[in-house]
Amino acid sequence: MRELKIDKYKGSFLLKFAVLCFAVFILVSLIGQQLQISEKREQLQMLQEQLNTQNIRNEEIQNSLENGGDLAEYAERKARSELDYAKPGERVFVDVGGGS
Repeated sequence: MRELKIDKYKGSFLLKFAVLCFAVFILVSLIGQQLQISEKREQLQMLQEQLNTQNIRNEEIQNSLENGGDLAEYAERKARSELDYAKPGERVFVDVGGGS
């Protein structure tokens, strides 16, 4: 009698290698996406802080204009505080000393 040999299918090495490469690619992609998400969250946090700051400035300007604040007074106050302007003939003293 003749014996029949049945070989078990062991799979192609090339197929196993392709599946492994695909799994590594997916893993690297997921890690990259997580890094991008964390960067975007930090960027969103910074933008929200800037938005809050700008909203506070807008409210301050709106309140100063509504509460009897004349536009000339507002412009003068901003010119003095932010642009370091002075009235003609006015002396401005700057404290160059260290701390208190």
